[in-house]
Amino acid sequence: MDWLNTISRTFLDFDAMVEVLPQLLGVGLLNTLIISIAATILGVVMGMVVAVMGISRSKWLRIPARIYTDLFRGLPAILTILLIGQGFARLSQSVFGPSPYPLGIIALSLIASAYIGEIFRAGILSVDKGQGEACRALGMSYTKSMALVVVPQGVRRVLPALVNQFIAIVKDSSLVYFLGLLVSERELFRVGQDAAVLSGNLSPLVMAGIFYLIITVPLTHLVNYFDNKFRTGRRRPTAPTSGLKEVKELDAASPLITGSNT
Repeated sequence: MDWLNTISRTFLDFDAMVEVLPQLLGVGLLNTLIISIAATILGVVMGMVVAVMGISRSKWLRIPARIYTDLFRGLPAILTILLIGQGFARLSQSVFGPSPYPLGIIALSLIASAYIGEIFRAGILSVDKGQGEACRALGMSYTKSMALVVVPQGVRRVLPALVNQFIAIVKDSSLVYFLGLLVSERELFRVGQDAAVLSGNLSPLVMAGIFYLIITVPLTHLVNYFDNKFRTGRRRPTAPTSGLKEVKELDAASPLITGSNT
């Protein structure tokens, strides 16, 4: 059973896990959530702009939106992060200081906005065209009907997909470590990796993976719950009722009907 002991020492060294736990909680988890939430918020705002441009009647808005979407969806996430983080490092130092933390958030938000823009565009286009026609029949302008009627319905339909995109951002936040974060700015993966190098085994990385699972697995089940809820609606299934009751009521009422006719 030497192989079992080797696996246990390599991946399940509980002393190393306990030792890295405070850093994962106080530094790694906090920074992972900050990066993910900030990138998601920026991605949602930018993605809505891209979606509106993508469904615009003007080709001068549609074509740039299409190019933007194809560009950031086609490039690997790590390549985008390195290009943004290293290419704008000098400009970032004059604005944000020496930390590459903001550039990592910007790079993730650019990637997220391309995907979220397509999610919003699909949701908006899925709304029946009669909704917009009814709004215009009531005297509403195109912009007002889109903002008050069509877009809210489209956003509601794609909420599960947005949560899925947030899960993807949480996992992609581990790539920001390539930019060389400060000690106080390390996310879960970087904290686990540093501890793994110091301890000589992979147990701290396994512990970091557990934290990722704690974030992503409940969100995945939450997505499935809301997806099923949106598909089935709020109606509760009722047991089928027999038609015999209605037949008996008709039989009882038939003498009264014939008597009134005579």
